[in-house]
Amino acid sequence: MTSVALYAALVGAVGLERLAELVVSARNIRAAKAEGAVERGFGHYPVMVALHMGLLVGALVEVLVADRPFQHWLGWPMLVLVVGAQALRWWCISTLGHQWNTRIVVLPGAGLVSVGPYRWLRHPNYLAVVVEGVALPLVHGAWVTALVFTVANAALLRTRIRCEEKALRDLVPGMSPRMSSRMSP
Repeated sequence: MTSVALYAALVGAVGLERLAELVVSARNIRAAKAEGAVERGFGHYPVMVALHMGLLVGALVEVLVADRPFQHWLGWPMLVLVVGAQALRWWCISTLGHQWNTRIVVLPGAGLVSVGPYRWLRHPNYLAVVVEGVALPLVHGAWVTALVFTVANAALLRTRIRCEEKALRDLVPGMSPRMSSRMSP
């Protein structure tokens, strides 16, 4: 099996992982809304979905069209980072449990999350996205995709984090900006 075929399988596996996230998220959103949760930040969500799809498609297309070679010195460390990003993402999901989702959905009065990765990081799931956005394309040398995604994702995350923290401040009385990012969205 060629390195391109193996890379396509990796990108496909990440795509399947994303579909699993959407299933978990949809279930959690339905349950949260049934308990009175409020959704905010609708406008940027379709852009986020398109950007994440673009990462997967762009990485694979760049490898195929630009004939990017697998370089051991870069590919193996990047693969380790991809696996680490997935582990961090699922640690976030398991820590937040039924409160985790891909949208900004806040249950007014929800408690502060200060366990798991939230003990040390304000936005651990976004760190996983940043690492994956760089590492996944670079596993097989798709540096243009890594660069474009990183720049676009930085702009998107700036908007996303602002929306998330505003929603938490608005919906959770007494929530300071420092605390808001450690609430379960």
